[in-house]
Amino acid sequence: MADADRDEMLRDMAANRGCRLVKSRKRTPGSGDYGRYGLRDSKSGQDVYGFGDGGLTANAEDIEDYLRGGLRSSWKQSLREAPAVPRPGRREPAKPERKAPEPKPEPEPEPPPQPPPEPVLSVREAGPRDSEAISALLAELGFPTGAADLRRRLPRLRKAGEPPLVAVEEKAVIGCLAWHVTPVLHRPAPVGRVTMMVVAKEARRHGVGAALLEAAEARLAAAGCALIEVTSNIELGGAHAFYRAQGYERTSYRFAKRLKGG
Repeated sequence: MADADRDEMLRDMAANRGCRLVKSRKRTPGSGDYGRYGLRDSKSGQDVYGFGDGGLTANAEDIEDYLRGGLRSSWKQSLREAPAVPRPGRREPAKPERKAPEPKPEPEPEPPPQPPPEPVLSVREAGPRDSEAISALLAELGFPTGAADLRRRLPRLRKAGEPPLVAVEEKAVIGCLAWHVTPVLHRPAPVGRVTMMVVAKEARRHGVGAALLEAAEARLAAAGCALIEVTSNIELGGAHAFYRAQGYERTSYRFAKRLKGG
């Protein structure tokens, strides 16, 4: 991750924890606290983490560790405590042997079997039969939703002309995306929005998300949208990098408030 993207992610994470990210003003490597960070309380201005007598003391990983509650440190500690794999000892050189008579040529071996074809990925509209699979995907995303609720919601979205999309590989649903067209007063054309996208953990980084996003963009363009917006949780740094790679830019902050009964 580039320094600018990393700093932006750390600032967002710090703001989400009520803190402000402080970065060293030194510009020369090796001088003072060059490349170091600290955290201050956004309201009181008091030092929270990463400050010492000589200036800032924490690096980027320290700050991310602190904000994520130490998960990264626990992971690294488990790696350090893993037993080392012994290397095989050095073999003594073999003694020269007397040449044996040349063997008769062996028959040509059978050609190896052809590898199985790569699974075909397809994107289609979601239906009630996909409710169980979509329920499992939403649980991975952190939004547990029962299959029965999904069976009631999917027909309503299809009737509204905005059916969610699913990515399918070998008859298994491995990704899902929901989209919406929003008529707005301040723009000449409606705004398209990707309201949710999730790919099964074992299928990520294989083009599934890009295929879903491409299919949604085609539908939103056909609906007359001139702009597409994506909402993504501030904690999902990997998702932010994915959307940037697909040509999306961060343009605003998103604010949310729960209403009574919501």
